Amino acid sequence: MAAPRIALVAGEASGDLLAAHLIEALKRRLPGADFCGIGGPKMQRAGFDAWWPAETLAVRGYAEVLRHYREIAGVRRALLKRLLADPPDVFIGVDAPDFNLWLEARLKRAGIRTVHYVSPSVWAWRGGRVKRIARSVDHLLALFPFEPPLYEKTGLAVTYVGHPVADGVPLEVSRSEARERLDLPAGARPVFALLPGSRQSEVRCMAALFIKTAGLLRTRFPDALFLVPLVSRETRNLFENEIWAQGAQEWPINMLFGHAQDALAACDAALVASGTATLEAALLKTPMVITYRMSPWSWWLMKRMHYQPWVGLPNILAGRFVVPEFLQDDATPENLAQALGNLVVDTEVRKRLTNCFTDMHRQLRQNTAEKAAGAILSVLPQ
Repeated sequence: MAAPRIALVAGEASGDLLAAHLIEALKRRLPGADFCGIGGPKMQRAGFDAWWPAETLAVRGYAEVLRHYREIAGVRRALLKRLLADPPDVFIGVDAPDFNLWLEARLKRAGIRTVHYVSPSVWAWRGGRVKRIARSVDHLLALFPFEPPLYEKTGLAVTYVGHPVADGVPLEVSRSEARERLDLPAGARPVFALLPGSRQSEVRCMAALFIKTAGLLRTRFPDALFLVPLVSRETRNLFENEIWAQGAQEWPINMLFGHAQDALAACDAALVASGTATLEAALLKTPMVITYRMSPWSWWLMKRMHYQPWVGLPNILAGRFVVPEFLQDDATPENLAQALGNLVVDTEVRKRLTNCFTDMHRQLRQNTAEKAAGAILSVLPQ
């Protein structure tokens, strides 16, 4: 078989990571393959030709998407035109369902094989998308074990591949070694990790909330140290600006470029914006509080279409509240600081969380990239 040409679209940091692992696994099986489309820096380091950067699609919430709709729609039309003019052997949409499913449906009608990597959260909201997904793609790669049964009645081929983060994180994590890697001072002081999100819009929305929460924690734990891993210079600048706005420039806040897993492994408890980082925290056996805020209109729409009482991945996987969630109006500094402080001092809860997170870790550890690559090889034309 001639070396294939594989097009991908990944729209944010988590998609960039998934796609980068997949590209590396495919290259081991298809050394001459070409990869192109929309992607981030990790994909580019794996040999991906980014026609547009992943940041183009990294907007959150309905209100924000509407404000950027014309720009995003223009990129999508231009990408479709380019792919139809020079068809790839397979198109892989990595997450970003509102962007990718539209594109995949049109490519599939044109005879181009399509794969969607990461099942949209039909188990949480907008369940009517199941039929649309089945019409749009030839194969679906699911990260979580409860997802394939949701598609059984549609006839869509679905492969459970596990989650790549579970493959990369050891089952047992040493907090002392993580603190050494970050050169943290020794001692009994509590260490808190603050993860306000990977997107600029998330950090802009939640930085003040996280810093005010840190202020209340300092009152309860005067020696507390705070770690803030951020993914880009832009998000770091946004958080630093808010530190000055809140008068917190003298506080013991360590800003990190990346190193989210090190921060989560090193801390006693973490405040995490809902998203993939909550799964990373669980895999690192880190006690956490999950929070999220968005525009009032986006929140109103999401509440109307949400099926489950949980939004955080650890709670969804467990099917119950194993860690606290404070969303929108409930996301106050007082609520967050109280919950985080309780996690630090309650050794029995911490032990139960470690056992629960270890069970999740074993279930999600599936050698994901290799399983995903194998499924994609079955879709490629022979």
